[in-house]
Amino acid sequence: MESQSKSRMDMAAARGEVKVVERLPKAVRRPELLLRTLALVLTLAAAVMVGVSKESKTVSVPISQSFTLHVRATAKWQYMSAFVYFLVSNAIACSYAATSLTYIAVTGAARSTKAALAINVLDMVMMGLLLSASGASGAIGVIAQHGNSHVQWNEVCHEFSSYCYQMAAAFVLCLVSSLTFLLLAVLYVMDLHKKAMSR
Repeated sequence: MESQSKSRMDMAAARGEVKVVERLPKAVRRPELLLRTLALVLTLAAAVMVGVSKESKTVSVPISQSFTLHVRATAKWQYMSAFVYFLVSNAIACSYAATSLTYIAVTGAARSTKAALAINVLDMVMMGLLLSASGASGAIGVIAQHGNSHVQWNEVCHEFSSYCYQMAAAFVLCLVSSLTFLLLAVLYVMDLHKKAMSR
């Protein structure tokens, strides 16, 4: 019986009487799920990497030409407000990525247009938040790497090299995660374009 109705539809489609549109019922788009999972992993890794970064060393501080003081110094993310902002921003983006991933996995393609628009706006907000955090921590990283002779700030990365490498790796992860949120926004715009063209 099914084969008869199928052949009738094929014949009608051949005569131009019926428009046959085949769509695979996808509950969730895979690229979106993959990008959200990637954003979740990257922001989590960046936040953890900054949160555990700590290095202690004995630093030589020249007091005069004949006297040098040896001081135990520690580099921690809590000591710089830019790194605190970086950690908090990645934690917020990670929480959002987990929440949006769960929501999209549960609702699938059945979510409303308003919900999809809200998710897209929040994706752009997360991208802006992560880019601003990267900019703030990147500026401090450049000063830590090269110093600033105008205000007599010395470079510290030659003393705390592993700390600086960890922060640089977290910086790269944060940049990649912000690009992931940008790709999610581009996917949404492409979907809107497809819907507008199909009408």
